[in-house]
Amino acid sequence: MLLYAQYAIMVALVATVLASIGYIWAAVQGHQLVTRGAQRTSKVLVGGDLVDDLEVFDAAPAPSRRARGPLPATLAKYSSILAWIGLAFLTIALAVRTIETGRGPFVTQHEFAVSMAWGFLVMYLFFEWKYRARTLALVALPMTVVIILYALSWDSTADPLVPALQNSFLLTIHIVLAIFAYGAFLVSFAAAVLFLVDSYFPGKFSHLLPKSDVLDRLGYRAAVIGYPLMTMVIVLGAVWAEIAWGRYWSWDPKETASLVTWLIYGGYLHARVARGWVGRGAAWLLVIAFASVILTFFGNAIFGGLHSYGVV
Repeated sequence: MLLYAQYAIMVALVATVLASIGYIWAAVQGHQLVTRGAQRTSKVLVGGDLVDDLEVFDAAPAPSRRARGPLPATLAKYSSILAWIGLAFLTIALAVRTIETGRGPFVTQHEFAVSMAWGFLVMYLFFEWKYRARTLALVALPMTVVIILYALSWDSTADPLVPALQNSFLLTIHIVLAIFAYGAFLVSFAAAVLFLVDSYFPGKFSHLLPKSDVLDRLGYRAAVIGYPLMTMVIVLGAVWAEIAWGRYWSWDPKETASLVTWLIYGGYLHARVARGWVGRGAAWLLVIAFASVILTFFGNAIFGGLHSYGVV
């Protein structure tokens, strides 16, 4: 059964890679159409919702259009479908592993990496669906590919639960919240990166990227989703630690990295809400915060500690 889970992960990897290529190709095609005088992408606020579509409509006759290749709208549409296929197969992989092991697929580094990739896709596709923010895929999907490749680099053997992980309910809630928090933080990171690209190269990509204020708000909205989830992750982790190890806080490397991550995002949200801080500084803070997320994820593999389950 576990072999089928691995096959599903491989299919998800291929689908996500193709989706990434498709979105990048759509951006390149869109750039070419704009530079040839095609109609610019529509970027507006509709009913209070942020709208950013990769669709760039070409006014040229159909034969000319075909000669240049598929339109960005078509590429983006099929790339979105591929991203959903990737999510579906990651879901299958996690479901198969759960059935086979009789526990949540969160124990080993391989399992948590697959779960993290699943969370990345869920949160990206949520923002794509709600805000049509498909340009975020230019950053979010390659990051998802990297995490899937990282998962495949680890032994996929199903390790038994160590005593500290016997509380399956707390384990499941704690990790699921972390997965969604990390996914939301990826979205805020993607928005911040695109904001910085548009900021440091004004006019170069403005016809392909959402307006700067739209990217700024996307990053903020994603952080607003991720921060309370991260808060609950830390609180539940402390409760679990007291049950498993007899103390709420041990300054374990992963605990410490999680706290640093929480403080950075808390600082960003405070500066944004209390002082109206926007622009490059806010975008760079989101980039630094996501670097802390990555350190939190890899912390147990690098530094060891009490969270080193399934790490050889």
